[in-house]
Amino acid sequence: MDLGLAGRQALVTGSSKGIGFAVAQRLAAEGVHVTLVARSADELAQAAQRIRSAYPVQVGVIAADLSDPVARARVIAERGGVDILVNSAGSIPAGTIEEVDDERWRAAWDLKIFGCISLSRACFTQMKARRSGVILNVIGTAGERLDAGYIAGSTGNAALMAFTKALGSTSADVGVRVVGINPGPVETDRLVYLQKVKARKRLGDESRWRELYSAMPFGRAATPDEVAATVVFLASDLSGYTTGTIVTIDGGIANRGTLP
Repeated sequence: MDLGLAGRQALVTGSSKGIGFAVAQRLAAEGVHVTLVARSADELAQAAQRIRSAYPVQVGVIAADLSDPVARARVIAERGGVDILVNSAGSIPAGTIEEVDDERWRAAWDLKIFGCISLSRACFTQMKARRSGVILNVIGTAGERLDAGYIAGSTGNAALMAFTKALGSTSADVGVRVVGINPGPVETDRLVYLQKVKARKRLGDESRWRELYSAMPFGRAATPDEVAATVVFLASDLSGYTTGTIVTIDGGIANRGTLP
């Protein structure tokens, strides 16, 4: 399906790997020129080369720590004026309120929460002036299904959900759409690592990590590309009446009585 995105410009954070890279790759497949942003210059260079070798689009890279306000300002100065912003950077540590100290909590929120808000604010102002643009925030289902064992993540994700809904509730008045995407378990490198740790503890063998998927919907986690396909569709004009809402991709986990 041609989503009609060819020729547009996108900025994708956290795009050296995982969901962010899958989104950038999908956008490139639709003819979108993409700028990849992440901390590691080496990983960004590899990701950019993979996309360039597969699709005839312009691929830019900006190595930046988005937890730093100065770095965020530099990203906007170098690559503002995009048609599509995808905020996909950051992960938040697990732990109870007693286990996650102030320093780790603030560091994680500086990247994922304030990084998203700051880039959204800057891009929104530019999009408002043009009366067109889409901001897509990749958040996470912990903001829906609150978990005291992941309290920093649940609280942060809930805040980003509220931010997305609030901004998107009136953004249509100036021609801009703002949408959130809440993935559940996604088979990224980070999830595989965590599954191996669990398998080593529970089963005595980290190579049996896929057995831990048995209780999940469809007996597996989502793939990054499944999430990316939804993000890219939401970025297109085919989803042009979608704003101020959250799309959940978790196999129904958020609505189950018990977690898998």
